[in-house]
Amino acid sequence: MIRLVVAAALALAGLDVAAAQTLRVGDQKGNSQAVMEAAGVLKDVPYKIEWKEFAAAAPLLEALGAGAIDTGLVGDAPFTFAAAAKIPVKAIAAVRQSRGGLAIVVPENSAIRRFDDLRGKKIATGRGSIGHQLILAALEARGWQASDVQIVFLAPSDAKVAYTQGSVDAWSTWEPYVSQEEVLFKSRLVITADGLTPGLGFQVATPNAIQDKRAQLEDFVRRLAAARAWSQGNVESYAATWGKLMNIPPAVPLNWLARAKIRIAPIDDGVVADEQKTIDLYDRWGLIRQKVNAAEIVDRSFGAAIEQGAGL
Repeated sequence: MIRLVVAAALALAGLDVAAAQTLRVGDQKGNSQAVMEAAGVLKDVPYKIEWKEFAAAAPLLEALGAGAIDTGLVGDAPFTFAAAAKIPVKAIAAVRQSRGGLAIVVPENSAIRRFDDLRGKKIATGRGSIGHQLILAALEARGWQASDVQIVFLAPSDAKVAYTQGSVDAWSTWEPYVSQEEVLFKSRLVITADGLTPGLGFQVATPNAIQDKRAQLEDFVRRLAAARAWSQGNVESYAATWGKLMNIPPAVPLNWLARAKIRIAPIDDGVVADEQKTIDLYDRWGLIRQKVNAAEIVDRSFGAAIEQGAGL
């Protein structure tokens, strides 16, 4: 019943959306497209959505910068790098979730029990990723230097291989990789992002798309917000659907989704302040060449559409 009501509301809201243009959407495995299909909010879209899947945020942002896609979902850390590199993208919606799913994991039989045990050890993560952000925040919290650990920059698939083969001692990663390691391979979480990083994600879009495809973007974020609201009330059924879609045991997405409580939120003062914290962290570590003002890389004008979809 809830799904039918949501779908009906979205159908009415989308009547004024121009159908002639295609919205090119970048996604990462098991994220926006998966939850929107499960929630049933893609059945009546009055324009074409062209989905393109990326292994991580960095190549997705490169595609945005090249004009190959219009919008996509990324974490706050890679978004910060992109903004500092003058890639023309703006955040149009925020993704809020718990921070327990961003973590540094170690194998079940590892002698490492806490972050302090990682001094001098090799940690795999993606350059500029939220996993990289977590390492830096943990180092800073202890007053350590970058040289106190060995960061090995690898794409998620390569990091998984290195971690499994023992070429690195730990892996700083995100969901669903954290839950996969935790549930299927009994990896242990030695530290999470709780109290260290804001745990933000962003739906971002190019300025051209914001100008030329505003109706489609408003409709898309409305549907995405509705899908995430639906998923919070249907965790078990969504986990089962997600598991089948990804060919992964449902215990993995159930572990992830029950903990994450993912929701789509408007860009507000709190979001801007949290993004500025990430910018300031990277500035302190000398990883961005130019200081960025968070207020200048967001677009608050999609708030009403997000609130309508989320039922706020």
